Amino acid sequence: MLVEFKKKSVVIAIVSFIALFIIGYFLVFGQAILKNENNGAVVINNLGGFKWPEGKKAAISLSFDDGRKSQIDLGLRILNRYGVKASFYVSLPMNIDRVPEWKKAISKGHEIGNHSLNHPCSVNYSFYWGSGKIGLEDYTNEMMHKELDQSNAEIEQLLGVRPKTFAYPCGQTFIGRGGTVESYIPMVAEQFIVGRGWLNEGPNIPAFCDLSQVMGMPMDNQKFASIKKLMDTAVANGQWLVLVGHDVGGIGAQSTDASTLAAICKYAKDPGNGVWIDTVQAIGSYVQQEQSRIKSVGRKEAVSSKK
Repeated sequence: MLVEFKKKSVVIAIVSFIALFIIGYFLVFGQAILKNENNGAVVINNLGGFKWPEGKKAAISLSFDDGRKSQIDLGLRILNRYGVKASFYVSLPMNIDRVPEWKKAISKGHEIGNHSLNHPCSVNYSFYWGSGKIGLEDYTNEMMHKELDQSNAEIEQLLGVRPKTFAYPCGQTFIGRGGTVESYIPMVAEQFIVGRGWLNEGPNIPAFCDLSQVMGMPMDNQKFASIKKLMDTAVANGQWLVLVGHDVGGIGAQSTDASTLAAICKYAKDPGNGVWIDTVQAIGSYVQQEQSRIKSVGRKEAVSSKK
């Protein structure tokens, strides 16, 4: 009886190991897509098959909003020192006098993105009080469409590049009030490779993140130790970390500490950390290609399974 019991225990252990191995293989290397039986759409299911280029473990993008003077005067100097390319989301009315410097930044490989023409946010912000400006609550689809188109046109005219990515002003993606509220994310998705958010909660999982609402995390008012935890997490999980700053100088509510920025660049450029650091456009374009490839593989597998 004891011998027979031991034999059964061994068999159970072997079967359990095989089952766990199959489940683990499926979760890690298995289906990268699922066929949605409701509408026939092929959607990405998990990380399956996504790979960063050249054996990199994760990706990081540094981005700055509003095109503030300190970005040109100090930020670019730090970035260029380390050979790091970043994305700058400019609102041109604030930057007409710095056009030559922005052109120089473009020549160094930095990205200029669309941040709208008038930087519309919710009227709940104090800078709207008594200003007479129209906030997102009173925008229409037509107004927002014109805003994005005009900003693209002016950037192209003055700087010679047409933006491929967009940063939502104040990180807000709605227009209208109450029963008329709607998202303008679909509008951004039609015009740009990436729509970048702000004040979000974590890095992006590249295999299935929605590129029209990529999560952006604050770089302002942060010490390097806090940012390093985010970068370490992204490396451990193969994620895309998008950091967002405004001014560059001392640490503040809307200011990225210069020493923190330098430390981020140094970390990202260390080959031992396995990080690809590049513009939102460059990494977003790669993610877009990989997502398309994964979906294409999924469609072929779905067709083969029906035969």
